[in-house]
Amino acid sequence: MMAAAEEFADVEQERMVLESVDRFLERDVAPYAHDLEGDDVYPQGIVEKMVELGLFGATISTEYGGLGLSVSTYAKIVERVSAVWMSVSGIFNSHLIMAAAVERAGTKEQKHKWLPRFASGELRGGIALTEPDAGTDLQGIRTRADKSGNGYKLNGAKAWTSNGVEGGVLAILAKTDPEAEPRHKGMSLFLVEKSEDFKVEKRMKKLGYKGIDTGEFTLDEVFVPGENLVGGVEGRGLQQILSGLDLGRINVAARGVGIARACLTKSIEYSQVRETFGKPICEHQAIQIKLADMATQVEAARLFTEQAARAYDKGERCDMEAGMAKLAASEAALHNSLEAMRLHGAYGYSKEFDIERYYRDAPLLAIGEGTNELQRIIIARQLIARNPV
Repeated sequence: MMAAAEEFADVEQERMVLESVDRFLERDVAPYAHDLEGDDVYPQGIVEKMVELGLFGATISTEYGGLGLSVSTYAKIVERVSAVWMSVSGIFNSHLIMAAAVERAGTKEQKHKWLPRFASGELRGGIALTEPDAGTDLQGIRTRADKSGNGYKLNGAKAWTSNGVEGGVLAILAKTDPEAEPRHKGMSLFLVEKSEDFKVEKRMKKLGYKGIDTGEFTLDEVFVPGENLVGGVEGRGLQQILSGLDLGRINVAARGVGIARACLTKSIEYSQVRETFGKPICEHQAIQIKLADMATQVEAARLFTEQAARAYDKGERCDMEAGMAKLAASEAALHNSLEAMRLHGAYGYSKEFDIERYYRDAPLLAIGEGTNELQRIIIARQLIARNPV
């Protein structure tokens, strides 16, 4: 009986949260997304509404002031947001990956110091992993953290950092022992707050994923207190951040589902009002085949994403499941955005419709949080490891 009551409470909480998100999207995002995205403007007003909703604490435990949502519920939120404007999901996703690393690997003192501020949205940020010469191969980063007094001095360069400009804190991956073998044992994760000595002002220009600030910056003798070393022990940074990237890959998968679904929905609507040769184009078999394939891609991607989210919620290893979800859903977004453009014809190519935005946003999903080529390698290695002869 107790388990049934808890399950009912979880279902009811999810329903209420999703209804709140739907109202937020309808009222505060949908009417403004087209113009803000077109002008590449950071959506400050939308961010303030997300703070009120508690989205910056979505997956942070209630113990620290967060909503304590399951990743299964979180994925449904991301799908809904991305179907309206994908960039908005990136503003809280990078932030929550940082929070997940602290909640999973931080010291007791770090959790109590940082997580309540993260959950309230008072302090927002993201993760700074990628460098100009190191992306998929994170062990190849060059940023260094050298001991200095009661802390460290960071030197190096980072790129493709979501929330890099507007955020107030970044989780920065750096090498504390460049000579360590294997290389990951020489990597550590630091929480670095913005200051007079550490500012990020350069926003990278992108094909899509506009509105969200993607920062690029250098670190020149930036001092970080020793207490900001996540976990308090050197050499564990890569493992700490990779545990958060499972959450990130589920997020990317949910974004893919959202874009793929939006493309399908708009294509179904358009196919019923656009006529050729005296009848709506939805009555042409060629269009029906496209719609059927698009719908199948959406449902398959959603099932993969739900499976990965359930595994994450159970505390199970889910790098293979998250990789499958990310691979399937991002490819679905790519496929459906192109098919939607073809189905809409010239209007799909027009800035007046949302289709061209989905078409520009979708490719990022095949690159971010580990390329799809890397996901295939992760999947294959796990298949072999889990099925020994």
